[in-house]
Amino acid sequence: MTPGTRPDAAGDTDGRRPTADVERFYGRWAGLYDPIARRFPRVRAVREAVADACRLAPGDTVVEMGCGTGANVSYLRERVAPGGRVVGLDVTAPALRRARRRAERRPAPHDGDDVTVAFARADVSDPPVSGPVDAVVGTFVSGMFADAAAVVDGWCDLAADGHVVLADGAPSRRPAARPLNALFRAVTVVSTPPTARLRYERDLLAGLRERVDAAHGRLRERSTATASREFLLGFVRLTGGRVE
Repeated sequence: MTPGTRPDAAGDTDGRRPTADVERFYGRWAGLYDPIARRFPRVRAVREAVADACRLAPGDTVVEMGCGTGANVSYLRERVAPGGRVVGLDVTAPALRRARRRAERRPAPHDGDDVTVAFARADVSDPPVSGPVDAVVGTFVSGMFADAAAVVDGWCDLAADGHVVLADGAPSRRPAARPLNALFRAVTVVSTPPTARLRYERDLLAGLRERVDAAHGRLRERSTATASREFLLGFVRLTGGRVE
């Protein structure tokens, strides 16, 4: 879902995107995004893989950056039960309301299986969370920052001696999938918040690819061990790392 209050955007000419634009855009589409985030083909496999890559144990704390409507929460809470904590951060209030409602609808836990789930509206480029935590997750968010590597650095600092897991959409590098990059670009265009400026002076897909490469590259640099996977013909890239 959305990043935080200081990122910038895929389409702005100077790399800045006001928070108000981000929240209005994603807030307007939260109802549509929610079923797509949970039911799009193979998306469950991506979210399962993200949760697995966190290497979580009962009682651990995991922070999700840009949690959106909370589509990852059920996968994460299963892995920190009993006694763990899941924290979701996002700048979009309507999405957070949906995330909270979903978490509240979960049946009451059995004795000893309780997991604390908390959400907060926050800038995920400077998260208001004290570390260290056991894992940090960012799905479909790191590619939205102009300096994605610097944002990931902050997440790695928060998860010192833990894990950071990124999953992002980007143009596919597989030869067989390249004809579909035009469709991917169309999806990227309609999912980018509008601004008062001319939105797409630059190559939108090239910029997205650069940011995703920078984010995942920095995670590999900061990690002692990494694992990488691709999904959906290479349009979704996952990198998980054990941070020093």
